[in-house]
Amino acid sequence: MAESPEEKIRILYVDDEENNLQAFKATFRKDYKIHLALSAEEGRELLQSNEVDIIITDQRMPDETGVDFLASIIPEHPDPIRILLTGYTDIQAVIDAINKSQVYHYLTKPWEEEYMRTVIKNAFELFSLRKENRKLMDDLVETNKSLELMLQQR
Repeated sequence: MAESPEEKIRILYVDDEENNLQAFKATFRKDYKIHLALSAEEGRELLQSNEVDIIITDQRMPDETGVDFLASIIPEHPDPIRILLTGYTDIQAVIDAINKSQVYHYLTKPWEEEYMRTVIKNAFELFSLRKENRKLMDDLVETNKSLELMLQQR
């Protein structure tokens, strides 16, 4: 896990229930950098000014479902790993989550602390691997450009 405060996993947790937000923050604030939002709209605003690695959102919120929120942010914020949380066993929400909003994992409420930690750890590993893969691909493209230039100069 990350050593310094700058390296903490950055999580955005969106839930319309203040108690859930505060319980999450109380449980995980020492280990992760946590941003809390009471609505999808607040979540979008936080994403404009904060980089996050993982987004956890409740499915059932009054103004917008978690799935719709996650799907709506893909164009501007494609990188964070998405986790959907719900107190209901709604199979259609699970299907929509996977198909529409690129959800990595689906959890039911109430969440269990150690399992949540494991899911966050695994999600961050995926985030890090994708980031490293993107960097390697960018480096490869640059190397190829340099080689082509060298060949043209011969």
